[in-house]
Amino acid sequence: TEGFIPANATSFDAEGLTERADIQRLLRLRIESLGDGLLVLAEEFSGWVDSARRIDLLCLDTDANLVVVELKRTEDGGHMELQSLRYAAMIATMTFDTAVETLARTRNPVAPDTAAARAEILSFLKWDEPQESAFAMDTRIILAAADFSKELTTTVMWLRKRGIDLRCVRLKPYRLADGRVLVDIHPLIPLPEEAEFQTRLGAKEAAERRERMERHDLRVRFLLALQARAATRTPLHAGRAPSDSGVLNGAAGRSGFTLNYVTGRATSRVELLIQTNSAKTQLAALMQHRDDVEKAFGAPLIWQEKEASLQCRVYWEGPGGYRSLEAEWPAIQDVLVDKMIRLDKALRPRIQALPP
Repeated sequence: TEGFIPANATSFDAEGLTERADIQRLLRLRIESLGDGLLVLAEEFSGWVDSARRIDLLCLDTDANLVVVELKRTEDGGHMELQSLRYAAMIATMTFDTAVETLARTRNPVAPDTAAARAEILSFLKWDEPQESAFAMDTRIILAAADFSKELTTTVMWLRKRGIDLRCVRLKPYRLADGRVLVDIHPLIPLPEEAEFQTRLGAKEAAERRERMERHDLRVRFLLALQARAATRTPLHAGRAPSDSGVLNGAAGRSGFTLNYVTGRATSRVELLIQTNSAKTQLAALMQHRDDVEKAFGAPLIWQEKEASLQCRVYWEGPGGYRSLEAEWPAIQDVLVDKMIRLDKALRPRIQALPP
C-alpha cells in the first residue's frame, strides 16, 4: 500500500456545505450512520397545527420508538437540545396510522401509497399487525453537529440521568489532498463502550425513581387515611399535612415538643419528639416518672436519647406500615390512634409540668 493519506480538518462552512441541502440529505440516505435500526419517516416534518417548526429528520427505531434527529453544522451545536425537547414533546402523541401517512407522503408526495407504507413499517418492526399500545411509547433524540459546547453536553448528560434518551453524534469534516471531503461520524454521548452500561444504569435509576415515587405516594396515602380515622376520635392532628418522610405531627402543648405518627414499610409508631436545646435534660426529667407514664399508657415505651443530637424520643412501635396490604390499613390505623390518645394523656401533664 502507499501508506496513510493525510486528511486536513475543515468545516462545513468552509466547504460550502449546508445543513438541509447537503448534511441532512446525506444523512437521510445513510441514516444507519447515526445508529442501527432506524427508518426515516420524514424529512422536514411539520405535521402539527399552529407551528412552523420542522423536525430535520423524523425516524422510527426497531423498538417502535419515535426518534427526533436535529442537525447543526456549527461548532457548538447552538441551542439544539432545547429545540429537540420541544419537538419530542410535540411528536409524542403520534399514532401508528399517522406514521403510515407520514411515510407514504415521504415516499410519494403526489400520490401517497398508504398500503405500501403500512407494509414497510410492519416489516421494519417485525409486526404482523399494528400494535397501537406498543407504538411510540417513548421518543428518543439524536443531536448531530460539527461539535458541541460544554453547556450543551452538560445539559444532555443531566437529561440522560433523568431518563431521557438523548444522544450526541459529532460530524467532523476532513478534506483530502485530491479535494474530496470525508465526514467522520462519531458518537460522543454516550460513547459506544459506555452505551450498554449507561442503558443498564439508566434502567436502574429509573426503577429507583419509580420506587421513590411509589414509596412517597403510599406513605402520604397511609397517613392521610390515618388522619381521617383519627379525626373521629381526637383533634390532635386536625389540619396537619403529612411530610414526605412519612411523619404526621401534632402539637404537644409546648414549644419543641410534638406528638407524631411515623410510618415505615412494615412498622409504625406513635412518639413524643423533643427538639430543644435542653432535650436530654427534659427527657431525664420525664423518665423520673417512667413507671407512672407507662402505667397510664398501658404498655412499655422506648425512651431514646440520641447521641450528638438535640432530639430525644419517647415512643411505642408496632407491626404494620404503608407497605402492608391496604385492606389491613384500617386495623393498623385504629391501633395507632388508640396508642396516640393514650400517649397524649400519659405525657401531656408531665410535659406541662417541666421547668422552663
